[in-house]
Amino acid sequence: MGLYDKGGPYKVQLDAMDEAEFCVCGHTERPPFCCGYHIDHPPAQPCFYESDEDVTLYLCGCGKSKNKPFCDGSHKQN
Repeated sequence: MGLYDKGGPYKVQLDAMDEAEFCVCGHTERPPFCCGYHIDHPPAQPCFYESDEDVTLYLCGCGKSKNKPFCDGSHKQN
């Protein structure tokens, strides 16, 4: 399954001081996390995120978000 095949958001919970790299190119084998395949799909670069506090993030799983890698609710629109 590709990053954007889910059709809805990925829910990711991070604790304070956690770090994560989220895929933006869509070719990861570990959705929604980067696995390094962006190297073959320039100019895509992963989104590095460091949490200052405990947080729940919703990441795009449909490919329609205008705020990738974060979900903006575009999957709800027809």
